[in-house]
Amino acid sequence: MKLYFTCALLGMLVFACKPPRLDTFEKNRDIRRSEWAVEDKPLFELDLAPEDTAFYYNMYVNVRHTDAYPYSNLWILIGTQAPGDSAATTRRVELPLADTYGKWMGSGVNGMVVTNNDDIFEHRIPIQQNAIFSKPGRYRFTFEQNMRQNPLPYILSMGLRIEKAAPRK
Repeated sequence: MKLYFTCALLGMLVFACKPPRLDTFEKNRDIRRSEWAVEDKPLFELDLAPEDTAFYYNMYVNVRHTDAYPYSNLWILIGTQAPGDSAATTRRVELPLADTYGKWMGSGVNGMVVTNNDDIFEHRIPIQQNAIFSKPGRYRFTFEQNMRQNPLPYILSMGLRIEKAAPRK
């Protein structure tokens, strides 16, 4: 009986030390001096365990900017490098930040929309639904601003959010 109890306790301890599975990944990177230069490419690294490849994921870009941001959208290049790949694939994505009337679509700080010129707005913009990560290992994502103005003013931070959506069948 004592041996059974010791084995069960040891098994629970090993199970408790197992790294958690991915449910949500979210990282945000501050933009230096709130001026996003083309050369500044925020990097996000995600480590996927083998069991995490059996799910679909929803992907979002987080954007924080001040009310003084001069455009209604933001074009970015998203580089994705899968485990074992020598180069990243890049795609151009438009992130809408304001409606056709110029009203910011994001929320103000603490979820309240405010009206001063120095207000901060946050956006969580979907970029891909039901994404598949077919290989375990480290995925690398880079964001590069792709607007005509360099540096791009009043961008405070950029981020990546990946949420588990559903099991793959």
